[in-house]
Amino acid sequence: MTDITGSVVLVTGANGGIGTRFVEAALARGAAKVYATARTPRTWDDERVVPLTLDVTDPASIAAVVEAAPDVTVLINNAGANTPTPGILSHTDDEIRANVETNFFGPLFLARAYAPLLSAHGGGTAIVDIHSALSWFAVAGIYSATKAALWSATNSLRLELQPAGVQVVGVHVGYVDTAMAAGVTDAKTDPATLVADVLDALEAGEHEVLADETSRQVKAGLSAPLEALYPQLAAR
Repeated sequence: MTDITGSVVLVTGANGGIGTRFVEAALARGAAKVYATARTPRTWDDERVVPLTLDVTDPASIAAVVEAAPDVTVLINNAGANTPTPGILSHTDDEIRANVETNFFGPLFLARAYAPLLSAHGGGTAIVDIHSALSWFAVAGIYSATKAALWSATNSLRLELQPAGVQVVGVHVGYVDTAMAAGVTDAKTDPATLVADVLDALEAGEHEVLADETSRQVKAGLSAPLEALYPQLAAR
């Protein structure tokens, strides 16, 4: 388990709806410092927040952040990107690469960069990766593919870092009430509720968060025949 009180937290994508809630909730739970990172950092009204510039697709930017923030004890990989339409075949090379760089390589390379520093503490440190229910449900095309890749990488990181006492938490959730899902009419999770569930799980020593009924249902359906998850296959 990882105690937020007294921790030093780094949040990627801190300007967004979920990222902002992570910053606020970490402070409310007694974090000593929060590095709020984004491509264009914003100002905050709490002296415990340190804004840092970070482009998760740029190795030099990652290296600069690790140098500027070597005292991190909790890394929250929240930054993500999506495409305006689902699918893989319909997207350009640049769109596909942007999703892979942001949703997979970025959090993986950040975790790799911070792993030695987190491991050196001998316990009480953590990495949180924000996946999606779409990690297990391919209807979002390239977005689903990158989130599935991150889920797999998180499982590997968990096994590799467990001996050093680094807790690795994977988070699955459906739609969240943020700008990314502004056009969605289905039920959405309040980002504050999502973040509270994630930090509760972190402090309880858990490895995975299924944050809504969509995530629970999709995971449960993985053991069923493929046609049950994708009825359109049976129709053909």
